Amino acid sequence: MTQALTSCNPDPEFRDSLAPEFGISAENFPVARVGDTVYALLPGRGDTYFLATAWRNDRPLGELRREDFYGHGGTLPDEAAFRAKVLEQAENARELRAFDRREFHSRETTPWGVSQGATHYAEGVVFHSTASHGGFHLSDKRNVDVDHRLRRHNGWYEEDAEWAIVAMTFPNLFTSLERRSADQTVKDSWPDAWEAITGTSLEPGQSLEKDRRAFHQRHAEDWIVISAIRSDHHPEFVEAIATRGGVRGPSVEERRFLVPTADYDPGRFGFVIDPARHSAYDGPSRFIGWGC
Repeated sequence: MTQALTSCNPDPEFRDSLAPEFGISAENFPVARVGDTVYALLPGRGDTYFLATAWRNDRPLGELRREDFYGHGGTLPDEAAFRAKVLEQAENARELRAFDRREFHSRETTPWGVSQGATHYAEGVVFHSTASHGGFHLSDKRNVDVDHRLRRHNGWYEEDAEWAIVAMTFPNLFTSLERRSADQTVKDSWPDAWEAITGTSLEPGQSLEKDRRAFHQRHAEDWIVISAIRSDHHPEFVEAIATRGGVRGPSVEERRFLVPTADYDPGRFGFVIDPARHSAYDGPSRFIGWGC
């Protein structure tokens, strides 16, 4: 469920103050605390960083080490973005305190197995967790409020993306941060429905799904990589299998290419072969079915 990083239902021991506290760790990286959650800005790949989290570590910020953090909250470009993210989480935690979300024991059968616990958001709006997955269940009365273009007729909305449909339908049950995340999730996953509901057209860069469609439309006749491995036979090259438009299937023509490792970046939608730079290849391969 793509929501906030802080606990959604603080218990009586939750810190009285939700004002963010910033500091520097024992290993000289930025850290912060909001309520019972601590955050760190840790080095990631290249010049990027990532947001690390931990819960209920009461040691002073200056004593914290990398090993104290186990959660991953996504990539960040710099310390300024880290501070902005922490402030956002502080505001979210303050808003959460105003909600009456109650956790309770449940053994209800869900599409993902038996519920191991549930959170009551409002009458007819309940979030269930299972051993493998989770999601919202809406009562029949609540489910009719969901726009027909997004409605799941069984009333179940899984936690990865469909939770956003619930948040979009009942915004008063969610924080500002959760509502922003839900809005973007619906744009990314169901852009046609979002445009129809809001009467607004999404521009390039505003919807992952619309951008994916545009990418494949532009490259329908190009060779797009569908599988790649580092070449054992040609150091500094990636051996790639590509098809026209990235189409997959048993009867689809596949070709192999050698791509310099420094060039190869699949991006969000796939790597497009440039025939002027990337040579066709029919030599030895580790790909199953393509020879030794």
